[in-house]
Order: sequence, then structure tokens, then C-alpha cells
Amino acid sequence: MTNPTPGRPQQPRDKETSTDSLPLAPSEDRRWATVSHFGAIAGFIPAMIIHYLFKDRGPFTAQESREAVNFTLPLTALMFVLMLLAIFIPGIGSIFSVALVVVWLYMTFSGIVAGIEVNKGRPYLYRFNMRLF
Repeated sequence: MTNPTPGRPQQPRDKETSTDSLPLAPSEDRRWATVSHFGAIAGFIPAMIIHYLFKDRGPFTAQESREAVNFTLPLTALMFVLMLLAIFIPGIGSIFSVALVVVWLYMTFSGIVAGIEVNKGRPYLYRFNMRLF
């Protein structure tokens, strides 16, 4: 082992002393749960990242980020398909473009509503949500 600071012994990092494994405070738990829903603006990736980073540190964040992933993953996949159809089918591609915008607006609006509710400390269940994850 190399010593990054001469004169100071290097401290081993245990899982118990690592800040990565400390439980979230209730306000932080609610904050990350809220951010996972607001991330719907960008698709399923923000909620997925938050879920994997904080699922073991905060029960509310784990529950709400899972709910956000379950809601945004199918819609993001649908938007990807609509985008491909809009690009590769001339003539009626504009119809798929409009459908793409409508799906994105629905996902964004629903994510904002969910984020507002979760920020108040209330669990949120999306309508028409598929429980995939």
C-alpha cells in the first residue's frame, strides 16, 4: 500500500465506517425519492441510478425510485420506438413525432405530480403503472 500523505498513516476503510453505507436522514430520503420522480423528464435513467445508489440506504427512496423506474422504463422504450418510426417512415413520420411528444409530456407531467406528492412525504402510485422491477 502506498501512503498518499507522508507522515500520516493510511486508515483502512471498513464498510461500517464508509459514508456510502450510512442510512439516509429522513429529509435526504425524501429528497432523493423526489428527485427520482422529477427525473422522468429525462426518461428512466435518473430513477434507475438513484435506485441503485440509494436502495440500501433509504426505504422511502428505494420504494419511490422503484415506482419511478417502473413507470418511466416502458414509456422511454415506447418513445424510442416512436422516434425510430418517425425517422425511418417517410410521410407518416410526423404522426409518430406528435405521438412521441405526447408520451414525453405525459411522462414529464406525471413525474412532476409524483415528485410534488413524494416531497410531502406521501408515497405515490402512478396510474397505469406496470410493475416490472
